[in-house]
Amino acid sequence: MRSRSASAVAGIAAIALMATACGSDGDTGGGDEGSAEGTLVIWSDPERADAIQSAAADFAEANGIEVDVQNVSFDDIQGDIVNAHQAGNAPDVFIGAHDWAGNLLRNGTVQPIELPADRAEALDETAVEAMTLEGQLLGVPYAQENIFLMRNTELAPDAPETFEELVEVGNELKDAGDTSEVLAMAVGQEGDPFRMNALMTSAGGYLFGQDDNGDWDPEDLGIGSDETIEAMETIAEYGEEGEEVLRRSIDLENEASLFFDGESPFFVAGPWNIGDANTSDIDYEISAIPGFDGMDPASPYIGYQGFFVTEGSANSALAEEFVVNYVSDSDFVQTLYEADPRTPVQSEALAAVSEEDPNIALMAETGENGMPMPNIPEMGETWEPLGVAQAQIIGGADPREAMETAHETVAERIGQ
Repeated sequence: MRSRSASAVAGIAAIALMATACGSDGDTGGGDEGSAEGTLVIWSDPERADAIQSAAADFAEANGIEVDVQNVSFDDIQGDIVNAHQAGNAPDVFIGAHDWAGNLLRNGTVQPIELPADRAEALDETAVEAMTLEGQLLGVPYAQENIFLMRNTELAPDAPETFEELVEVGNELKDAGDTSEVLAMAVGQEGDPFRMNALMTSAGGYLFGQDDNGDWDPEDLGIGSDETIEAMETIAEYGEEGEEVLRRSIDLENEASLFFDGESPFFVAGPWNIGDANTSDIDYEISAIPGFDGMDPASPYIGYQGFFVTEGSANSALAEEFVVNYVSDSDFVQTLYEADPRTPVQSEALAAVSEEDPNIALMAETGENGMPMPNIPEMGETWEPLGVAQAQIIGGADPREAMETAHETVAERIGQ
């Protein structure tokens, strides 16, 4: 999951590019100008475009239309959709992450969806709730992803029950010269709040509070709270001036290689690493990220991906028909799974793929203590300040000073 907030800075350039590149040949970027009736235009990342095109073939034939799946980098879809909608050349349907919902709704980019009860009942309830904002279902989820602990079973036969146990085992292996790292967990120079949330929540920290209805409350910003500062003080004990388990030199570029080269017995991984794990020489197992001894369970963020209908689409009825009746269909979800193995949230599809790959059921289990990433618009303003503060703390900065500075920055950005 690599979500980000929409970038208004690149808007003019993106609109100009899409306006000149639009067409129906399925090449990169852009959509038709208010996609022509008779052609349902879908934006997808290249990894899933062919699978969506294939899975949509029956829908196209049944409705006497063409389905044109166009490739857009997943990291660019959210910002490009907002810009294309404003310019009047957005697609009818697009794939996206649930935590985009707030920004998309704020920009008037998405059309709420009515999902029949029988279709909703076949989907994971939390996934549907994650796609819901202000009482409106804004997208139909089809898959979830969350991070988990992957371990080299030759080096670490048993899953650690606590983070302290993980550190103890890792240090023993490191001291014996069997490995060079205790844990491969990306921090980087700018931090990684997506991964760090698992440890921060175990130690009692939080980003946003929730109201009595369970909705995320941007007025309850917890970055500079005593609870979160104390959590980061606990995490700092494992930083560069402590146990040296968490280090800024470990980032997204080298975390996987440390594990697959046998330099670390443990790896905070995600479903995107399973393919490489299966082709590696490492015997591995996955389990939940362990929390701190005597504290709360680690609560990793859960991301849900699904399909949205663009507000004002020329083919809105067909677009909603596709999203409601095809995206929630087991065969469609399994086709996408084969192209991009993420844990299905459709019950029949989950059962089917779990029979083929037990890791899928395990990945779902490792998310049982997780939390859906907040889907409110304010979420996008937290990543950079929070990540930088966490990286500074890992490097030895004072936790209170770093977190209070980050809190002030985020509060200003979200208008508090």
